[in-house]
Formats: sequence, C-alpha cells, structure tokens
Amino acid sequence: MAQATALLMHGRNAPDEGIDWKRVTYLLHLSRILDEMEETRLVPEKKILYQFSARGHDMAQIMLGLQLTNRHDATCGYYRSRPLLLSLGVDPADALGSAMARAGGYSDGRDIGVVFNYPNRDGASALPMCGGVGAQYTPTAGWAQAIHYHATVLGEHDYSDAVAVVLGGDGSVASNGFWSALTIATTQKLPMLFYVEDNGFGISVPSDMQTPGGNIAANLASWRGLAIFEGDGCDPADVARLTQNAVGFVREQRMPALLRLTVPRLEGHSFQDTQSYKSEELVKAEWARDPLPRLRDYLVPLAISADEWEACRLEAGDTAEKARAEAESRAFSSPETVTRHVFFDGEMQSMGGQHCDGYQAPECSNEAAPDGQRINMVTAIRRTLDHELATNPRVVLFGEDIGPKGGVHAVTLGLQEKFGKDRVFDTSLSEEGIVGRAVGMALAGLVPVPEIQFRKYAEPATEQINDCGTIRWRTNNRFAAPVVLRVPGGFFKCGDPWHSQTNEVAFVHQPGWQVAVPSNAEDAVGLLRTALRGNDPVIYFEHRAMLDHPWARRPYPGDNFALPFGKARFTQRGDAITIVTWGAMVPRCEEAAEGISADVIDLRTLMPWDRESVISSVRRTRRCLVVHEDLGTAGFGAEIAAVVADEAFLDLDAPVSRLTMPDIPSPHNPSLLEWALPSVDRIRQKITALVEY
Repeated sequence: MAQATALLMHGRNAPDEGIDWKRVTYLLHLSRILDEMEETRLVPEKKILYQFSARGHDMAQIMLGLQLTNRHDATCGYYRSRPLLLSLGVDPADALGSAMARAGGYSDGRDIGVVFNYPNRDGASALPMCGGVGAQYTPTAGWAQAIHYHATVLGEHDYSDAVAVVLGGDGSVASNGFWSALTIATTQKLPMLFYVEDNGFGISVPSDMQTPGGNIAANLASWRGLAIFEGDGCDPADVARLTQNAVGFVREQRMPALLRLTVPRLEGHSFQDTQSYKSEELVKAEWARDPLPRLRDYLVPLAISADEWEACRLEAGDTAEKARAEAESRAFSSPETVTRHVFFDGEMQSMGGQHCDGYQAPECSNEAAPDGQRINMVTAIRRTLDHELATNPRVVLFGEDIGPKGGVHAVTLGLQEKFGKDRVFDTSLSEEGIVGRAVGMALAGLVPVPEIQFRKYAEPATEQINDCGTIRWRTNNRFAAPVVLRVPGGFFKCGDPWHSQTNEVAFVHQPGWQVAVPSNAEDAVGLLRTALRGNDPVIYFEHRAMLDHPWARRPYPGDNFALPFGKARFTQRGDAITIVTWGAMVPRCEEAAEGISADVIDLRTLMPWDRESVISSVRRTRRCLVVHEDLGTAGFGAEIAAVVADEAFLDLDAPVSRLTMPDIPSPHNPSLLEWALPSVDRIRQKITALVEY
C-alpha cells in the first residue's frame, strides 16, 4: 500500500522490475565519466586524437544493449556507440586503450578507437564498425539472413530467436546502405532491428535535410513488412518499454522493425565541433532533456535509494580511473607488426568464416584428373559451384538474376532448381546490398558467393568491398569475412563503357582481397575451388570473352582439383623474351609468339602474383613484355614493369615494355573495339621490336 501511495504521489508508472536499473545506472555513469575524462584530460593531453561524446545518446543505447541476450545476437553501430558496447561487456580499458591507439584493444592501434568490434562467443557480438556513415546497415542485414539460414537450413536451433540490431543516426537514413538494408530485411522478412537515434543533426545539417519532415519513422509508416516503434529517448519509462517491445517483436515475429528514439546530442559531433550552428536557446533546451538527471528522478527512491545511486556513480568512477591507468600502461604496437593480418597467415581469427567453426577442407590436388570432353568456362564454373554446394552446406549463391534465369551469363543455370531458394537466390538491384549482405553472412560463418553482373556495376559497392578486405587487418585478426565475389567483365563480341570494363587493378589496390583472373576452364575450376575453401576474401574475375571461347575449353579437371594462388602457368617456353599476361590476352599472346622462342606466362592471379616466376624468366630471356586489356596508365602492368626494373634491371637487354588499351573506355563498335584492344598483330610487332632491340 505504501509503495502504491508513493507511485500515486509521483504521478507515474513504477520502474519496470524486468530491467536491472542498478546496472543501467552504473553503465550510464561509466559512459559519462569516460566521456568527461577524454574531453577534459586525454584529448587536451593529446593522448586521444578522435573523440565522440555519447552524452544524450547513452541511456537508450544501454537499455537496448541489455536486451541482447542470445549468444548469436549481433549488433553493428557507429562512432557514437560506446554505451551500447559497455552494456555488452566490453572492457573499459579496451575502450580507452583503443581510443589512445595503444596495443591490444579493438585493433592494436590500427583503427580509430571509436570504431569498435567485439567478438563474443558467449554472448552478443559487435560486428566490426566502419568509419563511413551508413556502412553498418547491409552487413547487419547479412548477419540477420545468416541467423535465418543457420536456424532453418542448417537446423541450428539456438539461432531460432537470435536477432541482428543496427544503430544509426538520423543523418545515416539518407545513405545507400540504409535503404538497401531496409529492402533486404523487409523483402526477406529478416529478424533485424533498425535503431535510429535521432538527435536532429548530421554534424551541422538538420535532420529535415536527411529525410522529409525530419522523421524517418513517420515516413516509413506505410512501408510494408516493417513494424515501427518511436518515442522519447530521454524518458526512462519510454525507453524501457520501447526497447523491450521492439527487440521482443523481432525475436518473436522473426521480421524487421524500426525503433526511432529522439535524443539530444549534448556535445559537438566530435571534440573539435563547437556547435556554433546551434542557437543558445536550442543548446539549453537540449541540456534540459539530459537523460541522466531524468533517470535519477525516475528511479530514486522508487527503484533504488539515493545511496545506491551514489554508490553506482562512485563505482563507475573507480572503474573508469582503473581503466585509464591500465590503458595508459599499455605500450604502443611495434611498427614491425603492422603488416601482419592483411591476409590469413596461419593464426585463426576469433570470428568470421567457416574455418572458425572447425571446417576442414577435403583433400585437394593441383594435378588435374581430366574427365570427359572439353567444356567451356561457363560449364566448368557451374560444375564447380554445383559440387561445392553439394558438399558444403554453408555455401550460398546470390545476386541479380542468378535464380531461375541462371545469371545473365548462364553460369548458375539450374542451380536454384537443384539446391533451393535458400541457397541460390536473387537479390534486389543494389550492389551495395549484395556485397554488404555477403560481409555479414561471412562474419556469421557462411560462405557467401555473391555475383556482380558486370565489372562496372561493382562501383556502387566500392565502400563495402574496401571495408570487407580490411576487416582482418583493422580488427587485428579478431574478425574476417571470407567472401568469394564473382565479377564477370571485359570485352565480348563488342564493347561499351558499362559492360566491358576490366579494371582489375582497382581490386588489387583494395588491401586484403585476393584476385583471380582465370583464362581457361581448367584454371577456372582450380582457382574457384581454392577460393571457396579458403579463408580470405576473393575477387573471382570471369572474363566474358573467355566464357565460351574455343581456346579456353578444357576437360573438367576433377572434383579435387585446386590451384594455389600466386602460382603462374607457363603456357609456352622459350629463351628470347618473357611475355606476361592474363585473362583474354593469353591466347592472343600465344598466337603472336608462334615461331618465336618465348616464355608466355599466364599469371592466373594478380593478388598475389607470381613475382618469382616472372623475375626468374626475365633473368634468363633478358627481355620483358607485359600485355593486358586494361588501360595503360596505372594498370597492373605498371606494377609488373616496376618490379622487373627494380629486381632484374642489370639482366635486361631491352627496356621493359607494355602493350595495353589506350586510356579510353571500351568502344561499342566492334571495329573500334578491335583497334583499341591489343591485337595479335600489335603484340607480334612489340615482340619483334624487343627481340631485335
């Protein structure tokens, strides 16, 4: 009766007994004290270079994080998400140590300290965050789809109520990633919660410049298949109710929801931001909404006593000070270690990829066991995908038109019919979504094999491609995302600026990606099988002109055939000149070298590339010609020429030479295309000039 009277006197509902309010209070104080410590001490002392205060955002994030209780739950936030991470159990010393770029922590000093990751086998994990706004959405959608796959296809029932939660500010709702992930989650009915903490500004740009009217929840009210929750992120009762309801809805209904909470950003976007674009009245109004005193008013004395509140504050202060001392005692990483973990180097990552879960690849051989008649590259790739799908239930194929149509190049024809729509499926028309989704699926232990229809169409996915490749390095081997990205490209019977681009060098320049460029059916099988069973992300480039080229046809080399990356093939041996090439230029170089004693080297992979074979050949032949379809300026041939000049200069009897396309897009008219491509005649002329030099 006394408690009921007290509640009536205060005119409010009782604090929800299902919430650990002492834990919320402690974590909120801890977050505030860490922010203040950074702003008043560590940034001025230049011990931290990037600082983003979470004041105002913190209480709601903490209550959201405490709802993530399934060990397969995962969340991905952004640079203002430390309160959420603290609620998941991240060590405050790691948080501060990472902000100070010290050894250990999230990245060993490789990434900015506000970009978190948290592999957690015993509870909810934080997927590797990115520095780019909106880049967190589609990988989280991929994790959500992997949850569904683990539960329904692989029959792992502990995934049956797991959820994926993505955090973003109101500025991020204008990004490609947000809309792509929203489409994925709603069309696929995925267990994914979009949490939008709306503070009214994207740095200095008001939220009504990000979405009409400034309220993304209102604008999505009619979006089919999406439940909407929204409220005041500073009201403890509102936040408790909404976070529980939103997470509970996704867990139980296995469909997506959006939770928008309005919060004040009580400090600048970053430490350097003076907020001069805000009026004095607005700043005062924002501070009047501060959730910290509102939480105290809500809890004391109904849920906890004033003494308990103060004890939580003192404990948080003690924790923060100990964390600072521990963080400052950590050394800086040795510069000699910074090149480690670009690729898998034998030390297994903590999370991501099939190998973390005990996958053991079947026995492989680099010796072909030819089976039957010669087949084209299309058939060879399809047969390899078929075999790997049949033997490895974690392999999934997806992309635009790869289902019933079988892909625009017919590579996946019949695979959906054989393996079902869960394992071979079409996607919405968004390369950002295709690659970003693949990243999340790979982080969740699947083997995603996304397809980009044509090389040029990979451009909208550039951010996700870059972020995927750097995951292992920037998390210091805590996470990895071994994706096999199939990318057809190059000329065919004609060209054009949209479907005929090669530009392989752009992929080579993305750290962490291996790049395969098979020229024939046998190599296509061997390189694809190695990629599918490996532990690194791979760009698998399928040249359109070679998919059904008679020269590229070979007998199927067997289901155990796999080729090592970084090992070239000598298609012809000789002593007068070394010709280095790959892809569609290999048969042209072979034909051009007829009657000439030449080493013709098909690199097969560009990252890594077989430097040893090229250099040893050049030292013997004393001449080198590099031929490729891509543009000349800054093409990959320039890298080969530079290495040859650097390592074999004194062995050369002629300058290193290149033959490439001119620096123009691929022309559409066949006669213009053939003029631009390195032709057999032009290659032969180059060979002759170098041999006679």
